[in-house]
Amino acid sequence: MSRFLSHEWVDAFNQALARLVLPGPGDGAGLAVADGPVTVAEDIQGGPEGDVRLLLHIDRGTLRLERPAEGDGGVASTEEAGRGHRRPEVTIALSYRDAAAMSAGELSPAEALNEGRVRVRGDLTVLVEAQKLLAAARSCTGELAASTTY
Repeated sequence: MSRFLSHEWVDAFNQALARLVLPGPGDGAGLAVADGPVTVAEDIQGGPEGDVRLLLHIDRGTLRLERPAEGDGGVASTEEAGRGHRRPEVTIALSYRDAAAMSAGELSPAEALNEGRVRVRGDLTVLVEAQKLLAAARSCTGELAASTTY
């Protein structure tokens, strides 16, 4: 069992993503986002260990989640940019409670957005284009919720 948002949980999330088959070209496949590189930041506030930032990197048909080191905020330095780290195109901010509910499948992202429980800043087209990719990722990471402590 891994604790939600821990480094071990991020590793398990990425292992689940290794099985991911991304949607191919076609209407609404979000091809521009799937090709990347695109980075989506998720700022989760009020967790048991404080605030946490996660970065979802989308590049050449792959997804990878990262939990940046404390204090760097996930903003790429020149050296990191050379290793594929990027400034986020879009940032999503939400509470720990809502992030945990979404992870456990108890709250849909659309519900949270419609109810004003999620704040979004940056390029909203990234989220629109990435919807099929994110849905495919949820299909691979669904089992992770059963082995996660919240």
